Formats: sequence, C-alpha cells, structure tokens
Amino acid sequence: MSLVERIAQADERGLAASGLACLDRCLPLLGADDDLLRPLWASLADGSDWGPGLKRAREALGAEEPSADDEAARLARRMLDAAPDERTADAIRPWADACSVASLRIHRLLDPAADGTSAATGLEAGRAGDADDLPPLVTAELRRQRAVLDLVAEHGKHGLRGALELSVEGRRVLRAVVSRRARR
Repeated sequence: MSLVERIAQADERGLAASGLACLDRCLPLLGADDDLLRPLWASLADGSDWGPGLKRAREALGAEEPSADDEAARLARRMLDAAPDERTADAIRPWADACSVASLRIHRLLDPAADGTSAATGLEAGRAGDADDLPPLVTAELRRQRAVLDLVAEHGKHGLRGALELSVEGRRVLRAVVSRRARR
C-alpha cells in the first residue's frame, strides 16, 4: 500500500502521529529543543487536547520566520504553524498529508545525492509507491513515514512509542546532514 493510501485510510491518531513525526524529524532546522513536541506526543497517548502543547511550541519558536534563502527551515516552520488546534480526522488529514510532502521536500533539498530531476514529480511518485529514482535521504524518510502510519494502525496508542523512536532516529540523521552542510 502506498503512502498516499495509508494517509487516506488512517484514523485521527495515526494522522496526528504522522504529521507530528514529520515535524519532529525536521526540528533541527528550526534550532528547537528536541523536547519541544513531547507534550504533543503525550496528548496523543492519553487522548487529551493538544492545543495547549501546540501553543507552547509555537511560542517557544517565536514569531520570527526563517530567512528567505532557507527553504527547508521555512517548510518546517510552516508545518508547525499549519497544525490544526482541533485534533479531528477532518482537521488533521490535510495537515498530515501536507507535512508528508513538506518533509520529503526538506529531505530532498538537503540530500547531497539529489540530482536535477523534477523534485515534485519524483516525490509524488515516491508517495505513490515508486521510490526507485529517489535519493537515499528521501527514500529513508518515505520508509519512516510509512512505518509511523503502520505502527499506529497496528498497535493504536501503543504504537506511538515506536513512532516517536523513528522520529528521534530521523531527527539525528537530519541533524547530521545539517551539520555537514554547515561545515561546507
């Protein structure tokens, strides 16, 4: 089943975990504390309102937008800003889908192996199930996104720990990529 199909079939918790995991993996681009989104993960686990945690995360980053020449950071910030205050399937589904696309774009922008082929076409093909021509960083992000949705679909709230672990792993990878780019 493709990533697009998984998102279309996911329930509210799976969608929220999917979008949150994409955002969580991209935190290094925002210079945010690794624990910034922990209250949101906790609200997914206990079913509480995630609005207060979302508000605190936005306030912690302040109102300043990333610089215009840092498209990856702007995409990450938009994921947080676009998160719906109300966590219902109807509100979360478009956000989760947009987070999936944004996270893949970020990984493509940062992947040193990415070539000049059309990014949008390749990413949509990857989301549809054809990841053959995608660079390694993007392919790994696709795998993580599918795994998060599968974990929550199969294990409900008990799959959230695994989803968070995948996000932490992805965050470490992205942090290393950002660090290497900064040294160049």
